[in-house]
Amino acid sequence: MQRRQFTSGIVIVPGLALASPLAWAFDLSETDAAAGVRAALEKGAASAVSLLGRNDGFLGNPKVRIPLPGALEDAAKLMRKMGQGKRIDELVTAMNRAAEAAVPEARPLLVNAVKSMSVEDARKVISGGDDSVTQFFAGKTRTPLAEKFLPIVTKATEKVSLAAKYNAVAGKATSLGLVKKEDANVQQYVTAKALDGLFLMIGEEEKKIRQNPAAAGSAILKKVFGSLK
Repeated sequence: MQRRQFTSGIVIVPGLALASPLAWAFDLSETDAAAGVRAALEKGAASAVSLLGRNDGFLGNPKVRIPLPGALEDAAKLMRKMGQGKRIDELVTAMNRAAEAAVPEARPLLVNAVKSMSVEDARKVISGGDDSVTQFFAGKTRTPLAEKFLPIVTKATEKVSLAAKYNAVAGKATSLGLVKKEDANVQQYVTAKALDGLFLMIGEEEKKIRQNPAAAGSAILKKVFGSLK
């Protein structure tokens, strides 16, 4: 089988060869390069899901902890002064627990996205920026993941009576222009924040792999992403 070099961005002019800043030439076949990218994606996704899809995965991580949105966060400060702090804490905890419950459901969709990755997709990831893996996942899976997360989040938040109160208060705040329309429904808000947190953590894992592919424990990752050093 013929092995084609995995290159990007080369422009040939008679008597002159110009390479764009994104132009690389690896001693790799396209199959090897694509395999390396798939390995990176699968590893990053698995790590992110494991970190978030557990108790305190969201609630205990300040990077992804889901707060009340905008004006409601300010209103919560007043409610705490009025002795309603426990209820606010219960709602925030429930929101984050709902996200933690939903995230494990992301694994099959993320894995399927990896398996269906084309060589052209792999090219874009290798020649893209530091968040190209994360952007690949977001582009391929955000919409179907939102559909999958929403009923799980809804079930979790229905266990807390404050969810209805949240929606009522947020709906009023939205009519006054204090809260974004998409944040007026607690289930939709938590679903969106859960996805934001998931892609943020995938991005964190991607940075680790790019910075030190050898530490990722995969020869093919070292071969592909080590070539970018």
